[in-house]
Amino acid sequence: MSGAGFHVHGPHDHELEHAAEHGDRDSFSGTIAVLTAILATIGALFAYMGGATQANAGLYKNNAAIKKTEASNQWNYYQAKSSKQNLSELAVAIVADDKKGQYQAEVERYKKEKAEIKLVADKLEEEAKDWDARSDAQMHLHHRWAQATTALQISIALAAIALLTRRNWLKWGVFGVASIGVTLGGAALLHL
Repeated sequence: MSGAGFHVHGPHDHELEHAAEHGDRDSFSGTIAVLTAILATIGALFAYMGGATQANAGLYKNNAAIKKTEASNQWNYYQAKSSKQNLSELAVAIVADDKKGQYQAEVERYKKEKAEIKLVADKLEEEAKDWDARSDAQMHLHHRWAQATTALQISIALAAIALLTRRNWLKWGVFGVASIGVTLGGAALLHL
């Protein structure tokens, strides 16, 4: 990494420069270098997918909140119609017989309006539940992508240790942990 007049080398960079300068054909270093580059690329893709699913989860949760608010507004409207219906029912009970028909008509109108409002409110509540479920599914995928990315980051760290220590068993550890990361990424891709 360059900046401010100095250059910092990682162990991977140093090994590659050494091999290039001296013409060494070190298969161990070459394997680790290629493997690290592949893992970093796959990890970047997994990290992107993790961020995308997290953003989707947030948007879906926001949509659920909007639908819940709209449903609440409908239920408030329903309650207002219920109050008016109750007043009309009270009027039917206490007014003169010649005015009862007018208030009874209002009672029936409010009953009809309430039924329509209830249908809208129930539909909005179902939409809110659907958005919540979609948000939960996206968060599950986000966690899978995050697990996959973490496993690949661990495998890259193991690759650096393997390169420094030149331990072949660590190289196999890199392959093992990377396999776990790729498997988790595959699970996320398949929505498991």
